Amino acid sequence: MKKLLTALTVTCSIMTSQAQTAPGDVFATPFNTVHQTAPFSRIHNADYEPAIDRGIAKAKAEIQAIADNSEAPTFENTIVALDRSGKDLSRVLNVFYPILSANADDELMEISMRVTPKLSDYSTSITLNSNLWKRVKAVYDNRASLSLTPEQEMLLQTTYDSFALSGANLEGEDRETYRRISSELSELTTLFGQNVLKELNTYEIWLTSDDLAGLPKGIVDEAAQLAEAKGRKGEFLFTLAQPTYMAFMKYSDRPDLREKFYRLYTSRNTSGEYNNLPVLSKIASLRLQMANLLGSKTYADHSLQRTMARTPENVYKLLDQLRDAYKPALKKEMDELTEFASRLEGKPVEINAWDYSYYSNKLKNERYSYDEEQLRPYFELDNVVKGVFGLATKLYGLQFTLNDKIEGYHPDVKVYDVTDDKGQFIGVLYTDFFPRDTKRPGAWMTGFSEQFVDAAGVDNRPLVSIVMNFTKPTADKPALLTPYEVETFLHEFGHALHGLLTRCNYASLSGTNVYRDFVELPSQFNENYLTEKEFLDSFAKNYLTGEPIPQNLVDKIIASSQFGAAYACMRQLSFGYVDMAWHTLSDTTAVADPVKFERAAMEQVRIFPDVDGSATSPQFSHIFAGGYAAGYYSYKWAEVLDADAFAKFKENGIFDRATADSFRHNVLEKGGTEAPDVLYKRFRGQDPTIDALLIRDGIKKPDASPSLIKKD
Repeated sequence: MKKLLTALTVTCSIMTSQAQTAPGDVFATPFNTVHQTAPFSRIHNADYEPAIDRGIAKAKAEIQAIADNSEAPTFENTIVALDRSGKDLSRVLNVFYPILSANADDELMEISMRVTPKLSDYSTSITLNSNLWKRVKAVYDNRASLSLTPEQEMLLQTTYDSFALSGANLEGEDRETYRRISSELSELTTLFGQNVLKELNTYEIWLTSDDLAGLPKGIVDEAAQLAEAKGRKGEFLFTLAQPTYMAFMKYSDRPDLREKFYRLYTSRNTSGEYNNLPVLSKIASLRLQMANLLGSKTYADHSLQRTMARTPENVYKLLDQLRDAYKPALKKEMDELTEFASRLEGKPVEINAWDYSYYSNKLKNERYSYDEEQLRPYFELDNVVKGVFGLATKLYGLQFTLNDKIEGYHPDVKVYDVTDDKGQFIGVLYTDFFPRDTKRPGAWMTGFSEQFVDAAGVDNRPLVSIVMNFTKPTADKPALLTPYEVETFLHEFGHALHGLLTRCNYASLSGTNVYRDFVELPSQFNENYLTEKEFLDSFAKNYLTGEPIPQNLVDKIIASSQFGAAYACMRQLSFGYVDMAWHTLSDTTAVADPVKFERAAMEQVRIFPDVDGSATSPQFSHIFAGGYAAGYYSYKWAEVLDADAFAKFKENGIFDRATADSFRHNVLEKGGTEAPDVLYKRFRGQDPTIDALLIRDGIKKPDASPSLIKKD
């Protein structure tokens, strides 16, 4: 059931081919391919809509058959039947949505806009089916007598909650209102995400050789290649693609150009054709209307019911607790940075938002005698892939074998068979590393098929994809990553392991189908290895000479890991406060100016003076186009968990197999089959505290008194 209700929050795209197949036919039956992977070369844009229409019709018939069943409702004929329904529709959507994010053209975006209301109506038709709801409720009300396993209990609870929190108890006109709101929200969130991608692709910043002071050779070479491709050899074309933007802000010696880039980047989607301000205001209003209709005061009150945090008050307690812990450290960091910048420039300097990356990189370089560009030669992408895959081998015995018989959806995509240390097939992993115009910015993990055990008892293994936007290779140099990009890889790979290692019976509970504030634990846990010498020594070597990364550089990576920790935390908290501000509104009409509203929400953790025309909310796809509405705090929530979890590995050995086995069996394999509080405590042996995070970031000494997560 969960997979049907959440499918609409994902975004995707597609390849075209010359294969002669009638529209939609490729999706008519299970794929006759290796591991039933998608045959991308046979899929056209025109295939999707008819296949989705056909899948919806078939799924509706399956749902109605469950609702009309004359037999008394049971766990098997109602709850399990629901979980197994809609397989034909899922087969289409599990290709359509992952590809829409990674390789979308205008035609596919238009298809997405057309099918979104259809899918919303289909999802709503399930939860508002009175007879179906009666059967689900009957099973739920009789649950004490059913002798269910913990996983079956969770499936029943999740199914019941999916209906109850999606309007199943509504009657008459309220039902139609809910249906209308759901449809409008689906269309608006899709539009929001498409506006972000479309506007990002409009920016072309042309520079000359006089404008390049301080920039690394790699970014200059890439800009030269882009310009030459447009027939303007000798010039340099820069975009606002994330790797380009971040590198420019960090290395450009030109404060005027840094300011220009910053203003362009942070003013996106605030005006013009792709203005998202009215879109996000309408989304916030509709979410509040939906929450009120379902009996909650705010959307956050509604959304947080199935999370570890449970209430807005508990979210704010965590945000405030971290704010208070990190605020003194932030003041110290900014005072040191201002003093350094003033000494460097020979005059008093006020640090603006577009100056932070530049001066902090130089201070980090002075303090630790290196910057990230020095490290790129030791993080050649192929070597990093071996190292990151090797981490899973050491911890969990996994092997990754390139399989060229499985198609990728783009030439950049590589596909791997994943097996365990006994040779048993675990799943398929797709990797997609480089930016392109058809791919949205950022990094994410998704899947083309979730793991589940079918009615015949066959374990259907997952097909998982990780997508990133790393610095591209140039004509004379391979893809060389910064430590930040290596960390991003580790993060998404952690999600992939969560998706690959899952061993559940039901698709709606498998893999990453867990509480939102628990889903980031495996990904952020993986990031801890970036500062572990034993891990770096296993793969980090100069791509030209083969020389291992020097010990002094490893020591500097480790020693500098706490650099800017307070700034990074406060920046993340600012996003959490903005998200909660939008979703704890009890009257959205009171927000006359979304930008002023956002700034007021950020004020308590504001680092720099406000910049006219800049705003976060219009590009905040996580909360207005993704699944993180009233949930962005979960990154910090999970960070507390990941630091606490890794502390156990530090105690026992970072590659200790017994500890890794416990993490695998109690977290990675379990999906959403049990409450995350139970799973985590079973692994850790105790409830988490924020101590490990504060110690890791240098905010607290190891021997200080414990600080529990404050929660009602």
